Amino acid sequence: MDNSNKAAAADLDASKKKQKVQFHSDVHRAGAAEALRLASGDNGKKYDNDIVRKRTEVEEQVIAKESDAEHIVKSLPKATDVPKVDLFLPEILKNSIFVGHVVTDLDSVAGAVGAAALYGGTPALASKVNSETQFALDMWNVELPRTIEELLEEDPNADVCLVDHQQTSQMNPSISSDQIVGVIDHHALQSKTIVTDKPIYIDIRPWGSMSTIVAHTFLTHGRRPSISVAGMLLCAILSDTLNLLGPTTTDWDRLMVAVLAEIAGVDDIQLLASQQFKAKSRELASMSAVALVNGDQKTFSFNSSGFSGDIGFAVVETTDDDAILDKFNELLPELVACKKEKGLSCIFMAIVNIVKLKSCLLLCGPTEKHMAIEAFGGDISRMGKLMDLGNRVSRKKDFIPVITRVIKAGWSKPSDMRRGMSTVSLSQLGHLEIDPTDPFGNVKRIGSSLDSTFKNLPADDDDEEKKIDIDESLVIG
Repeated sequence: MDNSNKAAAADLDASKKKQKVQFHSDVHRAGAAEALRLASGDNGKKYDNDIVRKRTEVEEQVIAKESDAEHIVKSLPKATDVPKVDLFLPEILKNSIFVGHVVTDLDSVAGAVGAAALYGGTPALASKVNSETQFALDMWNVELPRTIEELLEEDPNADVCLVDHQQTSQMNPSISSDQIVGVIDHHALQSKTIVTDKPIYIDIRPWGSMSTIVAHTFLTHGRRPSISVAGMLLCAILSDTLNLLGPTTTDWDRLMVAVLAEIAGVDDIQLLASQQFKAKSRELASMSAVALVNGDQKTFSFNSSGFSGDIGFAVVETTDDDAILDKFNELLPELVACKKEKGLSCIFMAIVNIVKLKSCLLLCGPTEKHMAIEAFGGDISRMGKLMDLGNRVSRKKDFIPVITRVIKAGWSKPSDMRRGMSTVSLSQLGHLEIDPTDPFGNVKRIGSSLDSTFKNLPADDDDEEKKIDIDESLVIG
């Protein structure tokens, strides 16, 4: 089977796989942006009982980039095979092995798959894939690449192009610097950057994802990636940019998400992002508080007689809720920071144990606590910051409808309620950055004035010596 037939077969299998998880609707065949508009209306997605969910950032960007994405996709050739006359593609990369860093992630693997398809080479793994990467491979019907050790054992003198890294500390030890013929990356040049004896191909751009670079190169060379490759690159960009909310996100990332969603036929981009986050959540111990709070968070708008505003509701589904609660003192200040930065009236985070089918709710402030008591009435622990939700497990069926009923029944914020930590100013929330010491490349918040408030919060309510009123311990105008 030649390359064009292989690509066509892979696209057919990927299309069938996509239909099974219903990232597109059988009701219409519109482009990604128009499909979102048809499904969610002008302002947001409506659920039963007139509940309105605001569009997420990734949905907003797909719609905002609609015109550019359509223009780009229409200009591409229909077929995915290589044109007879091609624009400049570096010959040095042809037949190379494309491999990412150790402690490999989705961007590293998807970038290798995409670059190998673009330049004509072989993708490889530097280490075992994580659950998120396996989700994307299965979703887009992409075969698990072989390990770099296997490939180099077969051809010890093979050329190697590093993707998503350029430091020797992140490089698989089986690779010799003499074999490196190229680097495609989006990270800063810091200590332990590779040194070569000869000139090599370098493509390093300050974008949010290495897969954005590969996608952009496909387009600038008039090449249409296959559905499976486009899907992999799309998932990788969503992962590395935290669904376009991360601090490294650029307009190029936003545009490539819109274009790749169009090519891959993804109408419901938020569903894909949510499913991907759930797959990633199987390895929650490695995720930062920023990733957990923003990974599967939706915003709902209300306009009632007693309350008018937006409520953010994050959900983390896990088989081990204790692993999440170990990050309790990191999650609370991140919830407060997220609430402030997004201008939310309230923000909640439910930790759902999908095995025991039970949940608990993090309460980052007095408004959240008061509303949760009215809505759910569960037992409260952890110095008033954690509520037992019992067997409620669904945001769509158990959480938001109850909150909606309470608000429609006239709930309002008590006039004499104490000021909470969200009174902190934006300048005191610090900033987000990628932790250079973290092998998983997690985004963390640095320099927030809220951190010290939660640092010594006891794990239970029995520690009398540490009992404090968190909501009154920080008064910031």
